[in-house]
Amino acid sequence: MIDLHTHILWGLDDGARNPEESLELARAAVADGIEVVAATPHVRDDFPTTASQMESRLTELCSALAGAGVELDVRAGGELALDRLLLLEAEELRRFGLGGNPEYVLLEFPYSGWPLGLADRIFALRGGGTTAVLAHPERNPAVQQDPERIRPLVDAGALVQVTAASVDGRLGKASRKAAFAMLERGLAHMLASDAHMPGVRAVGLSAAAHAVGGGALADWLTHGVPAAIVSGALIPERPAGR
Repeated sequence: MIDLHTHILWGLDDGARNPEESLELARAAVADGIEVVAATPHVRDDFPTTASQMESRLTELCSALAGAGVELDVRAGGELALDRLLLLEAEELRRFGLGGNPEYVLLEFPYSGWPLGLADRIFALRGGGTTAVLAHPERNPAVQQDPERIRPLVDAGALVQVTAASVDGRLGKASRKAAFAMLERGLAHMLASDAHMPGVRAVGLSAAAHAVGGGALADWLTHGVPAAIVSGALIPERPAGR
């Protein structure tokens, strides 16, 4: 499996606090069957991570993993707040490319409210050669009330990432119901852990794959789509089913 949303880089945001926690998350990912992860620290007002900071800490983590004998491929990335997106220079945005691919960027969907003009921003990004990946919209009350609100964003070119802990119920009934509603409507394209640290925000990607029924759909959500993003291949067609 491939996990394209983690907060595994220590000391940059509200994720891993030190190298030991980063290594613990990495070991948990490997034990869960994950081979590749994207390190996606927050890029927002309270955690104004720069691309240089992300890249430097990523280098340190890869060295620590090698020294500890943990075989996990960690790629670059960032979880960008919508307002910070507008402030980044084009080259900085490319350096935050999801999984190291500058043609994709992970955007933090707000936990409340509905961002005006979001479809226009997604369309503009797409016009510039960048595909937006929306992180955890199932946790937004507006989406929970009406999952179809996501459809215009998908139609504008966005991909949707659902959090593993939403699918397997760790984040509550409302998030789980919205996640499955989007899956049933074809409005979700990948599962990711959004892992911060051990506990509720731990990895659990295999449990989420099981929760969606396993098989071809689970493989598409946890490998097919994220693998295409990492490699720069075309996004594969969604298999039949939920």
